[in-house]
Amino acid sequence: MEISKEQVDFKRKRWIAAASIALFGLLLFFTLFSNTLQSVALPKVRTGTATSGGLAYTLEGSGVLRPIKQAELPNPAGWQVRQVLVKEGEAVKAGQRLVLYDSSSAERELEDEIAQLDKMYIALEAAQDQYIASTVGGDELGSREAKRELAARQIDLSVQRRKIEGLRERLKRQRELTAPFDGIVVEMNAVEGLASAGQPDAVISSRDFGYQLDLVADGELVDRLELAAGQPIELRIAAAGKQPERSLKGIIDEMTDEDSRRAGSPEGDGGETSSAVRQKRLRIHVADSSLRGGEQVSVRLKRPSSEKGWIVPNEAVHREGESKFIFTVDQQRGALGNVFVARKVPIEASASNGRETMIPPDRLYAGDLIILESSEPLQDGNRVRLQ
Repeated sequence: MEISKEQVDFKRKRWIAAASIALFGLLLFFTLFSNTLQSVALPKVRTGTATSGGLAYTLEGSGVLRPIKQAELPNPAGWQVRQVLVKEGEAVKAGQRLVLYDSSSAERELEDEIAQLDKMYIALEAAQDQYIASTVGGDELGSREAKRELAARQIDLSVQRRKIEGLRERLKRQRELTAPFDGIVVEMNAVEGLASAGQPDAVISSRDFGYQLDLVADGELVDRLELAAGQPIELRIAAAGKQPERSLKGIIDEMTDEDSRRAGSPEGDGGETSSAVRQKRLRIHVADSSLRGGEQVSVRLKRPSSEKGWIVPNEAVHREGESKFIFTVDQQRGALGNVFVARKVPIEASASNGRETMIPPDRLYAGDLIILESSEPLQDGNRVRLQ
């Protein structure tokens, strides 16, 4: 039975329609696939949102309390230690004996010099007898010579007496170590039976003058916290043994300029540049009778800023020469989906607390996505893909 012309035309149309659909699907597949490949090749970025408000400036630091008045007492003669009379942590009075030394060698030397003095007295008597004999015998030349000898012996006696007096003074001064003022023995390095090993035998500190802590901080942070000499500041003393952590009251005694430190910041092309950050040294005075010196203390001072703006993490801020900027994400609608574009936003004025940066409120809008990190260096207008 022969197929009618209408049936043939119908089948031909069906095949043409199926082929057209298949071709369109294939074109659509390759379009989407190529768009996907292109998207995979785009820089991948990590984003976040800015928050509205003010910065919180925080000064943090730690150190060891040092006595304002402290004396390092060395072994005066390098002699062997005979007896240690005090222990570390013991309170002592001015003039109190701390260490006794073996002074036997100096005592023998003194005895020898005293014996030498006795011999000089005997020689002086002989010279006196010679002078008398020459004078009585009328020997004028011998008398003058005896007189000169007598004068020389007297000079030798004077020198020897001064030498003995110096040895006695040295022996008295160096046979023992004494406290120069009322205080606390913070170190005792003397060991009985041994001579000093290059370090002071004892270290004494005075409670009367208090203790001090030196901290170095960024000058801009100190200025923003409005710190000044004479201002009180709270410290925390670390727990030690059975003593719990507690607070201390200190006073900023003085503030001095320190050498600037070098700080790195990201460049616009992904590199880094370094800039000088001015520093200040804060000397904090602490007066507390329970302290002994050497305690570990910390400072944490936090104050909010009066200015308001957008707060972004420091990692989002880039530098190009003297200019600073951030990147935001501009979302655009396309035929095949949304397209994300990086937009460069200059920030002429900014303030930072070391972790976050505050930028003017007119630079962003609520909900704007901020680029925090990128897999590749970015330029204004680059397409990106969100992480």
